Amino acid sequence: MSKKKRDNEFILNPLPLPDGIDINFYDEPVFSFKYLQKKSLEDCKDIKFLRDFLFRLKDISELGWKGVENSFRHGLGMEKIPRSMIKPDLPRIVTPDVTLVAFRASGNNLPFIGFRKNRNVFYVLYIEAFFGDIYNHN
Repeated sequence: MSKKKRDNEFILNPLPLPDGIDINFYDEPVFSFKYLQKKSLEDCKDIKFLRDFLFRLKDISELGWKGVENSFRHGLGMEKIPRSMIKPDLPRIVTPDVTLVAFRASGNNLPFIGFRKNRNVFYVLYIEAFFGDIYNHN
């Protein structure tokens, strides 16, 4: 069986969940940096900011998507960001049907921006290390 056929078969017929894992498993946010844009961090030398960002990802993951949706946008929650506010060109993966959202990357309100796809995966596109580099904060 070819790899392509196996991949398609998995998508059409996903494996059953293992014993002991319920559907709430998909409430756990998983962060992907596959589409992270270089502009995000190319000039960042602030180790504390990067450390705080990693702990923020941990906190959001522990909260779950339901908890995120019920949280304040400047806390562990998120907010929609209009495309027109993004300064750099958006990567091609961001099609017209994609909704961009921002989380706060650390306690200082600098955001990270991306989109949610496939139930629990959040693709991080930008991490704003310097206020105003990625989007207009109007």
